[in-house]
Amino acid sequence: MAVTAPPRAVGPTVWDGFSLRRSPGRAPVAVGGTLDPATLVGAYRAGAFPWPTGGYDLPWWSPHPRAVIPTRGVRVNRSLRKRLRSCGWTTTVDESFVEVVRGCQRDGTSGWITDELIDGYTRLHTLGWAHSLEVWDADELVGGVYGVGVGGVFAGESMFHTRTDASKVALADFDARFAAAGGVLLDVQMTTDHLVSLGALEIPRADYLTVLARVRDADVRLDRDRRPVARLVPPAG
Repeated sequence: MAVTAPPRAVGPTVWDGFSLRRSPGRAPVAVGGTLDPATLVGAYRAGAFPWPTGGYDLPWWSPHPRAVIPTRGVRVNRSLRKRLRSCGWTTTVDESFVEVVRGCQRDGTSGWITDELIDGYTRLHTLGWAHSLEVWDADELVGGVYGVGVGGVFAGESMFHTRTDASKVALADFDARFAAAGGVLLDVQMTTDHLVSLGALEIPRADYLTVLARVRDADVRLDRDRRPVARLVPPAG
């Protein structure tokens, strides 16, 4: 089984020793800076992430409450089970990272994904921090998800699909692989009705930061092999 390599060190960062426990919960915790690897990794390890929105100059956020999905917690409903059984799709990890991010950028709901962000996440991917999961119909990329791995927490940044349910399949498949590798929490950052339907729940930011501090140095290596999505169908009964 091929697995992801451990991430490479990125050196000291302005986020080192930065506590977010008393920071704003519904406004940026910081503004400005750069998207170099050390800054990005430091932010995620501290519990923050960049989200260009609201007219700010590169705002960094750490929401309270925080939206998360505990591993093995992605909800597979009846219609999604039917899709998994019948579609014949397969999935891979880190096979087409840039294509997945570009797919998310083209999605009308992800207009915040700038070319500058793509460059930053691509550099993180090269260093082993950012990962993608691809959903394939034969050789056609039909969906995916990408984000940043911080030990036992994976911060999911965005999903896309060109076929019905392909983004849901991407999240369910990533959840299975991440759990099998020892991951404990999918950080989906902010609640939406769609994410709630997939199993997201809100927890206090303090609880999220406690879990992050406990598992951010865990050695979590994802299975990269091509796998059929039919394996994700829950057993009957």
